Amino acid sequence: MTNHESDGRDGRDVRRRKFLAATGSVGVAGIAGCNGTSDAGGDGGDGGDGVGDAVGQIGSGRAGRDAPGGTPMAEMPALEGELTVYSGRGEFLVGELVSYIDDLYDDFDLTVRYNNSTDLVNQIVNEGEGSPADVFYSVNAGALGALADAGRAQALPDDVAEKVRQEFRTEQWVGTSGRARTIPYNTEAFSEDDLPDDIMAFPEEFEGDLGWAPSYGSAQAFITAMRILEGEDATREWLEAMVERGAATYPDEFRTCQEIADGEIDAAFTNHYYIQRVLDGNPEAPIATAFTEGDAGAVFNVAGAAVVDTASDADLAANFVRHLLSAEAQDYFARSTFEYPLIPDVEPIGDLPTIDELDVPDIDLSELSNLEPTIDLMRDAGVQL
Repeated sequence: MTNHESDGRDGRDVRRRKFLAATGSVGVAGIAGCNGTSDAGGDGGDGGDGVGDAVGQIGSGRAGRDAPGGTPMAEMPALEGELTVYSGRGEFLVGELVSYIDDLYDDFDLTVRYNNSTDLVNQIVNEGEGSPADVFYSVNAGALGALADAGRAQALPDDVAEKVRQEFRTEQWVGTSGRARTIPYNTEAFSEDDLPDDIMAFPEEFEGDLGWAPSYGSAQAFITAMRILEGEDATREWLEAMVERGAATYPDEFRTCQEIADGEIDAAFTNHYYIQRVLDGNPEAPIATAFTEGDAGAVFNVAGAAVVDTASDADLAANFVRHLLSAEAQDYFARSTFEYPLIPDVEPIGDLPTIDELDVPDIDLSELSNLEPTIDLMRDAGVQL
């Protein structure tokens, strides 16, 4: 039985940078992010192509989708023994998936401790060789990179890591789901042609009201990417321009997207799935999504997992990570958290471009862990955090 300790939350071609987010066809309820709950789902597929009925459905929202491809959990090594996972992903997002994996195996004793990803990295480091953590499950690649840089992650087996394309893994960690930076905008106020395709142009060129969530971790990773790609001087100018134009500030990116849908602001900078969650609650909401091209506004980041260097059973820990890359888990991420699956045989929910169709900048995701210079720069530019 899963033990829960501590609770926390944390175009079609490259030139076509914009697309309308999916609306009524999504049909995902519960932990899509609108109310933090989820309907329990039963086992079984829908008879589509791929692995068919061998794949258990986790949660709701399978309507209209074929059974996912990939490797089902039934074909993976059984999980046996005791395992402690430090999860920087909130229980409201992944708790159902974790419980599903736990319930598959009678001889598996799983403990999950939920907290902020950065805090959990610091906790593992401070616990030293006595850390009870076997697996670190992070909301972003930056925290995974920080754990690896601290020498606290061990190499993953090749047959686990290689399930995911090379840019979303290292020797010490592997991405399990992804999110794209996007520009949500109000469709009643602007069309996609009104939006710049260069993130650096927004403060000066966009004529509508802008909003953002500068104290939010995803936004700070976005500014970190800008600092890496554009340099500190250009990033400072961008931040100062955002402050000067009076961009509205919100506590998180879901709230930011809600404000767009409510007509309070016209555009913002958020991860793609927050738009999907707003539309899940109101398919008629006047909000859609645009992408910029090859810059910090188009970064593709990942949640992922690593085996801690002091894991008591490294094989068990690696096999748990393997389960996060199963057909069931990847389908769950698509349907229940609106993220991008990272194995090639599972499609994202909605009318999203594929990862290959996104114009993603060339950046080492592990570098996004270096937030201190970013926060100093934001404060220096007058951003209220």
